[in-house]
Amino acid sequence: MKQKLILLGISFLGFAIAKANTGDPEPNCKKDELNGIVIHSNTKKPIKNVSVTAVLIKKKEKVVATNDNGGYAFDQLKPGTYKFIFEKTGYRKITKEKVVIKTNEAFQLNIEMIENDFDIIPSPFGVY
Repeated sequence: MKQKLILLGISFLGFAIAKANTGDPEPNCKKDELNGIVIHSNTKKPIKNVSVTAVLIKKKEKVVATNDNGGYAFDQLKPGTYKFIFEKTGYRKITKEKVVIKTNEAFQLNIEMIENDFDIIPSPFGVY
């Protein structure tokens, strides 16, 4: 009887250790489904305040802006095929289509933006 209790205790302890090792290293840490960095195509420096829009089936899901380091992240996106739109005044708009987001899978999308070759000048006739 004593041997059965010891064996049961060791089995329980082994199960508890195995269960603890299969969890996330930081259980409170959220996993981003998509993240990346936006940089200038020539200087390779990060671009801050770029608007990044996630569109799923013609419906705008979320919009985020890049930080001082050009980084951005989306979390808790629904699985599906997305279109991501990167926009900032003075730069050409970039659209990345057919980006597949899967459940519990991270995806990194780094972007290089090019400055516009021209400035938009307001109409002298006041018509907008």
